[in-house]
Amino acid sequence: MSKDKIILSGMVFYGYHGASSSEQSLGQRFVVDLEAEYDLSAAGTTDALVSTVNYSHLFKAVQRVIEGPSVKLLEALAERIAADVLGRFPVQAVLVRVKKPEVPIKASIMEYAAVQIYRRREGAG
Repeated sequence: MSKDKIILSGMVFYGYHGASSSEQSLGQRFVVDLEAEYDLSAAGTTDALVSTVNYSHLFKAVQRVIEGPSVKLLEALAERIAADVLGRFPVQAVLVRVKKPEVPIKASIMEYAAVQIYRRREGAG
């Protein structure tokens, strides 16, 4: 089983997710990191786009979820991204990290709150 990865780091989108009604009405930035496990050996030897997963298509899949219907939890957002990527692309597994830079906590001093999940395709190694 390949441990090759396609990595998209620091993707920034604006979405309407959060536990409070103000987060869902005003919206905020979300930063997403995605690692998709895919055997890259054919792409590396043939230099052919058809031998890999198009990065632009992965980006747009994440964008659709973040800019789509609201959810309350980062966990739900990460699950939706993972399910969408595994459903649309021939990757073996995906690691999704969703960061929320503007956490609505009074007097908070933190760079961001985040969740990270790892999901494998059913039957994958």
